Amino acid sequence: MKLTVLGCCGPYPAAGGACSGYLLEEDGYRVLIDCGNGVLSRLQQHLKSWELEAVLLSHLHFDHTADLMVLRYALDYARARGLRLRPLPLYSPSEPASEFRRLLYKELFEPVPISAGETLSLGPFFLTFLETIHSLPCLAMRIETEKGVLVYSGDTEYFDGLAGFAAGADLFLCEANFQEEDMAQSPANHLSAAGAARLAARAGVSRLLLTHFHPERQLALSLEEARKNFAAAELAQEGESYRVAR
Repeated sequence: MKLTVLGCCGPYPAAGGACSGYLLEEDGYRVLIDCGNGVLSRLQQHLKSWELEAVLLSHLHFDHTADLMVLRYALDYARARGLRLRPLPLYSPSEPASEFRRLLYKELFEPVPISAGETLSLGPFFLTFLETIHSLPCLAMRIETEKGVLVYSGDTEYFDGLAGFAAGADLFLCEANFQEEDMAQSPANHLSAAGAARLAARAGVSRLLLTHFHPERQLALSLEEARKNFAAAELAQEGESYRVAR
């Protein structure tokens, strides 16, 4: 399994960067996880957008969905020229309903509601979902193949259930929007790098890949705070690919 980081900022991109978006590949099957601002441009460095098998959304905040609004124009182009004949499956929480309906444009997407506790098979990938603690309904994803296990946190506060959900993962892709200085103010909706690392340690994962960085934070400090709790922590790098394997 190969994970390519297309964007790793939130809630807005750093200069020259992109918001949340991850390309997951195995055996020629390619899925996009989240599609924030700037992701479509990066995606096209790897494949044409209409060559995707599916899109998965953790939730419907714009820093995870904004480029869907222009991806649909690319799909419209492809359909008109016979490059893609069927709608692109789009798996997403169905709330807020108004945002879910916004995705229904010329039947270019095939929206499929997903929720916690469901299972999903996409090509070589077997997925399960866990609801996180966020301001909108948001799903963490556990993605398994015969070769490895990836867990993606989505956006969330710290809660013990996420450690159990991520247990034994080969790679834990976890948001780290805050730093310890921020946590003194008891902020809502997101994790600190140290909190992500504590979850990784409790889950017994092999590697922790921190993501969803606030563009105004010093990432060296985020990494330092994480490694105090989990030595195998890394910062996601836009454009880099990571092997997920046992």
